[in-house]
Amino acid sequence: MAAVQEQVESHYRSDVVEGVRRNGGIISVGDVTVRLAKQFGFCYGVERAIDLAYAARKVFQDRRLFIVGEIIHNPEVNEQISSLGIKNLTGRNKQADISELQPDDVVILPAFGTELSILQQIKDRGCQIVDTTCGDVMSVWKRVRKYASESVTSIIHGKAEHEETKATSSRALGDGKRPLSCRAYPRRYRLRLRLHPARRRQTGVSRQIPRAHSAGFDPDVHLKTVGVANQTTMLRGETEEVQRRVRQAIRRS
Repeated sequence: MAAVQEQVESHYRSDVVEGVRRNGGIISVGDVTVRLAKQFGFCYGVERAIDLAYAARKVFQDRRLFIVGEIIHNPEVNEQISSLGIKNLTGRNKQADISELQPDDVVILPAFGTELSILQQIKDRGCQIVDTTCGDVMSVWKRVRKYASESVTSIIHGKAEHEETKATSSRALGDGKRPLSCRAYPRRYRLRLRLHPARRRQTGVSRQIPRAHSAGFDPDVHLKTVGVANQTTMLRGETEEVQRRVRQAIRRS
């Protein structure tokens, strides 16, 4: 990590921004005043993921490197990762396929993790894995796994197609190795796309977002005991509001 720090900082650190931070987040030049947002730049999890990707390229100089999707959703960062010769295995900018992987290959997991089914495919190919998954994301996974073990339905506040939400959903469903069965697997997850459907009865919610719940989901059965989790980039206040509205909807049913 120390060996690549200078290279990483040359790409993603700004002396100007650091100067504004040291000045209390405000800088004035003539009649212009610039105020730096309190939450500006990369979070710790993203910084760690980028550092590990650069370090992996330096450590495994003679091996092929791949990444599952985008390391974060930032075009400039992903372009830099690609320039290191790290090829994308999934998503819109896919450059290679998991079926092409060889045992000597190295695969990087992004900051928001990946689905269990994809992870298993990579393991089956015998690749070495560099896991940059954020600790906060893994804490959410621990929560939904606990829900699953207690036959509690997980309601996930997040974007249905986002990689992190898909990864969390896979943990809510079990090990990802066998197809979901209503009778064999009482575990369920629900995805919150927006706030207003939570005001409706459970059956109404199911019709509103039919692709945002697991196969076999039955609101009359699986919304009796629920737990809320979220995509970690969602606002905490919004997740709490989803929790409040779901509680109200269930109490009214």
